[in-house]
Amino acid sequence: MTISVEGKILATFRVGFIGTGKKPLRPGRLGYGMAHHHAAAYKALPSCEIVACADISRENAEAFASIFGARAIYTDYREMLAKENLDIVSVCTWPRLHEEMVVAAAEAGVKGIYCEKPMADTWRGAKRMVEVCEKNGVKLAFNHQRRYGAPFRKAKALLDAGEIGKLEQVAFAANNLYDYGSHSFDLCNYLNDERPAQWVIAQIDYRQENLVFGAHNENQAYVLWQYDNGVFGVASTGPGAGLINCHHRLVGSDGVIEIGPYGEGMPVLRIKRRGRGDWEPIDCGGENCHGPGYIERAIADFVEKLARGEDSELCGKNALRATEIIFAAWESARRRGRVDLPLDAEGNALEEMVAKGELTPEPAQPA
Repeated sequence: MTISVEGKILATFRVGFIGTGKKPLRPGRLGYGMAHHHAAAYKALPSCEIVACADISRENAEAFASIFGARAIYTDYREMLAKENLDIVSVCTWPRLHEEMVVAAAEAGVKGIYCEKPMADTWRGAKRMVEVCEKNGVKLAFNHQRRYGAPFRKAKALLDAGEIGKLEQVAFAANNLYDYGSHSFDLCNYLNDERPAQWVIAQIDYRQENLVFGAHNENQAYVLWQYDNGVFGVASTGPGAGLINCHHRLVGSDGVIEIGPYGEGMPVLRIKRRGRGDWEPIDCGGENCHGPGYIERAIADFVEKLARGEDSELCGKNALRATEIIFAAWESARRRGRVDLPLDAEGNALEEMVAKGELTPEPAQPA
């Protein structure tokens, strides 16, 4: 385990990977090779050494090891956990596998786990991961790396400085609520100081099968929720994304901030103050809503906080707040009414409605 004194690293974290995937030559929904992105971030840190990897495809694991210098290769991640005395594990598999893998790593005695998003395929599973890690003293984080991007950091700084007055509403547009929306809800919560939501009401449309990494995602959704400080949240996905027409919007008592406004030639961040007719672009140093460098910053912060025995911004509790809204939105669509939080449905309403024939999306066409 790493020991840090006065900010100087004196030892090295041993890092292992569960799920390597293929090298991401052409990223897509069949596999982004996220382990390769994680590994590049660890390799940039003098405090980390990549020592092992596990993948059900030995070919993929061997290719990963040859690139990043992992000395031990496994096709069974439990064998890796038992033999390698790891400090950090990155979990880079499909969402339905996260729960069992995170729990196994926590119970194997690692110090930190950095897992891909979304958290899990059920609300029960998401909560269990956090509970088991807390019980075993393991620092758990999820890869909501966009928090570390200049457009979002600068928007938060403008908001905190009172440039648009008191925050009244956060809104976002996205492809879906779960796969990409996991980032979007997390950013809403970040921008609203991690306040918990009190209720959620939503409707969805799911007419065409949309499997992303094996998980169902609705085709279109509209979601309204409210935080305990009175701030409202709004999300519109799929064909309805144009309603919001930007990645995120912050509405305050004295102005509006937009992150990633749609349209050719638009700035990545802009602000309109009350009483002024024009939008003011904010320089983000060439960064957009997706990068570059966000995973590197997120993992560097996670490792630094782990060395100090602290939670990172991407901790399990923060991820749970975002995930609860997602599952509550699907549950609201099933109940056809408002869902008060904390969420009392332990599963995944979208998956369950499909399984029961209550939603019958047309099968997706072969790629």
